Amino acid sequence: MKAGVVWGLVLAGVGCREEKAAEPLQSLKPAPLPTLSTPARPSEDGGAAAAPVYGETPPPDALRLSLAGEHVRMGTETFEPMRLESAARLAERVKGREVLVVPDADTFLAQTSELFAVLRDSAESVWLAHPDAPVAYPVVLRDEDGFRAWLSEVAPGKLRIIQRADGFELSTSVGKLPGPDANGPSVPVREGKQDLATLRRGLELLKGRFKTSEDICLVPSFGTEVAQSARALSAVFSAPGEPVFETLCLVFPTPRRVGDAG
Repeated sequence: MKAGVVWGLVLAGVGCREEKAAEPLQSLKPAPLPTLSTPARPSEDGGAAAAPVYGETPPPDALRLSLAGEHVRMGTETFEPMRLESAARLAERVKGREVLVVPDADTFLAQTSELFAVLRDSAESVWLAHPDAPVAYPVVLRDEDGFRAWLSEVAPGKLRIIQRADGFELSTSVGKLPGPDANGPSVPVREGKQDLATLRRGLELLKGRFKTSEDICLVPSFGTEVAQSARALSAVFSAPGEPVFETLCLVFPTPRRVGDAG
């Protein structure tokens, strides 16, 4: 056998020995999510344990908008954002200003789509007031299209709180945070009440799993009262003024076409 041929075979053998085996497909799977199987300590009547209300101090110079169904009050003025002329007046008043939205007990998210669209497009920043405590939450407003665009971004986590009638589902880019019932929400309601203590623990578990995620979206069903969504945002804070995630997003229904004054 010629020397060149022998030397080529030797090199080929060395190359084969240096090749690394391919990573097994199992190793490419993301780490599993933690399980939120043990509920927080229940109250004496078997309902959800009381959770302290956390948030931030509302900006002192913010324009205060009070919800009243499909109407909005600002001082002595009343606006109806579904009306084109009224929406334009409201947009002019809030342009470049910090706005504090104060929910009442009976306004549903489905009634606020035109208002939130105006605030998203015109206000400098939007805060949602807690209905029972002197705290508020700065929120980034996204309609359904904006929410879908956010979900399509390439980033780890994409954490969202799906607020349903039967509880909260904590969803991520790799699936839902498992709760006590694999077929139910991550944090079910207890005795008809939101379980914010367990929701807070679940969010802290997600932050531990997705350490680089800085934003989270609250996605209420559109039949949810705005006040209930504001209460839920308290769980995103681990202490007064200390959010678990830096940016809070609130998803609202895509507005219908606004009508004219008639």
